[in-house]
Amino acid sequence: MALLMVPLLPVQASVENPSLLPSPPMGFNNWARFECDLNETLFTETAQSMLSRGLLEAGYNRLNLDDCWMQHDRAANGSLQWDTTKFPNGIPWLANYAHELGFHLGIYEDAGNATCGGYPGSYQHEQQDADTFASWGIDYLKLDGCNVYAEDGRLLRDEYKYLYSEWHKILSDMSKPLIFSESAPAYFCTNETDWTRVMDWIPYNGELARHSDDILVYSGAGSAWESIMTNYGYQVQLVRYQQPGYYNDPDFLIPDHPGLTEDEKKSHFALWASFGAPLIISAYIPALPEEVITFLKNKDLIDVDQDELAQQAALVTRDFNFDVLTRSLTNGDRLLTVLNRGNSTATTTIPVTHLGLDSSCKYRARDLWTSTVKTIKDSVEVTLDTHATYVYRITPPRGCTKTTPTGMIFNTASGRCLTASSGKATFSSCDATDSQVWAVSGSGSKLTLSPLSDTSKCLASKDGSVLLVACDSGSGTSWSHFITGHLKSGSGDCLVDSVRASLRTCDQNVAGQIMGLPSGVQLATGAA
Repeated sequence: MALLMVPLLPVQASVENPSLLPSPPMGFNNWARFECDLNETLFTETAQSMLSRGLLEAGYNRLNLDDCWMQHDRAANGSLQWDTTKFPNGIPWLANYAHELGFHLGIYEDAGNATCGGYPGSYQHEQQDADTFASWGIDYLKLDGCNVYAEDGRLLRDEYKYLYSEWHKILSDMSKPLIFSESAPAYFCTNETDWTRVMDWIPYNGELARHSDDILVYSGAGSAWESIMTNYGYQVQLVRYQQPGYYNDPDFLIPDHPGLTEDEKKSHFALWASFGAPLIISAYIPALPEEVITFLKNKDLIDVDQDELAQQAALVTRDFNFDVLTRSLTNGDRLLTVLNRGNSTATTTIPVTHLGLDSSCKYRARDLWTSTVKTIKDSVEVTLDTHATYVYRITPPRGCTKTTPTGMIFNTASGRCLTASSGKATFSSCDATDSQVWAVSGSGSKLTLSPLSDTSKCLASKDGSVLLVACDSGSGTSWSHFITGHLKSGSGDCLVDSVRASLRTCDQNVAGQIMGLPSGVQLATGAA
């Protein structure tokens, strides 16, 4: 009986409790396809179509309302009200309808005093709105960041931190926290320093974060592919943040956008799955062609997206045409994703050593588009049409299960690659050569970095300089990588992108010190 008197502790959200969202969310959101033209019928028709076409069974179990669902005024008691014309039966009715079919219902609000569409924001109503959403049966909140203004002399980036941290506390104190989708980083993506400073606290406040521009809406002017590639470009900078319980969100899947080719639609899906990103469809699902439904239900790619290890695929190499990415999967398999960014059909060869694998072994490679299997040893040759993507799941034989985090080390601001050259290190344009592919061994504050062009050499710091020395020399070859992106030498200074790689006093406000490393590198604790 005494045990009954012990108060229940609040369930912490974000990476503090990965079980709250153990895999990236999958489902539907109206915004990119319909913007403010949402209503009850759209969601009931979409739910029925997702059910009958097998999307729910494939894992797409969330229905998320975006902006413009509410009335322009709060009720007399300050609570939000749904638009009774758009939702005549009410949001609680819709939540119950969704639950009965096997879906969850999510909702949109804004941290500022108004939403992007001009409806009431949650500023100074945070607790009331959280309680309202929970009472309606909502379990997922997308919190936007329009109309946020700095208070009390804070920098704008610190105002966002204050507001989103308040929401995190409110949600964490609930007996059943809502899944928290943060939009704060998207408001700083034009300023590399502020953007990375905001990203540094994001994983500790929610389960996913939209970090870049809105994906191009259905009726928007411009190139849908360029929009996808813009968000892809931000995503590849953020590998170090992703972990079980937190997922980087490059925004919606738009598989019915008229500006995309079939290869571009499939690449969009394959890349997001390779990243372990949220798979939230924003399309008119009842009218999607069957071939689109088929690739959206690709079980092999969904299994990659939902993998429990929750690594994000990282860049291995980049050249004029091809991006090559890899990550590890829970069962010991290695993922290989190849994107042809160029404007014509091209062929590339990827050595298995670039994937952190042993070239003396033979591997089983399964094409996740076609399910065909082949044996590879030294390398994989890939021919791709423009903007197409291949994804292979590579299974090692017994005795060859060890993998080493391997790939580019690059400055996220400039995009330039750390390059081994004649006993020294420089930053230069990425060209996919062995001198720009680094194997990273060790963990935490004892990382060693070796270029594949000469694996007997390690990156070292000496007297304020960066050079390559024999790995067994033991002279300044230990490095630490932090969640801030800083790569810190044993001497206490940080690597900085300059014509010749150099060391400077570690500074969070210097974008040239923010480095992307291969997936699977264990971060050091604390700050650089």
